[in-house]
Amino acid sequence: VQLQASGGGLVQAGGSLRLSCAASGGTFANYGMGWFRQAPGKEREFVAAISRSGAVTYYTDSAKGRFTISRDNAKNTVYLQMNSLKPEDTAVYYCAAVTRASTLLSLRGRSTPTSYDYWGQGTQVTVSS
Repeated sequence: VQLQASGGGLVQAGGSLRLSCAASGGTFANYGMGWFRQAPGKEREFVAAISRSGAVTYYTDSAKGRFTISRDNAKNTVYLQMNSLKPEDTAVYYCAAVTRASTLLSLRGRSTPTSYDYWGQGTQVTVSS
């Protein structure tokens, strides 16, 4: 499956952005989906994940209450709505797909980049103070 992330940009602190990740080349509903981010000089870190049906979502602590992950299987797209953005949210954001559904059930599984099978190219989010 191919993943194409979009929606990044420059926003002031307190603002909002919605990232999108469009999938092609596979049956989208067969994949759990995740969002990760990577700031300069730092490791790629988990942000959020969503089950294949969209019924279950997971967030890192820093994203809870501010970010919302969702998906539209009819449109083969997963979203990350980001509100109340902070300068520390500045990073390249990546979407990823995982074929094994059970991967998302454990914190270690869903938060480990190597657990995911496919990656998008990333979209830059910059939050100014």
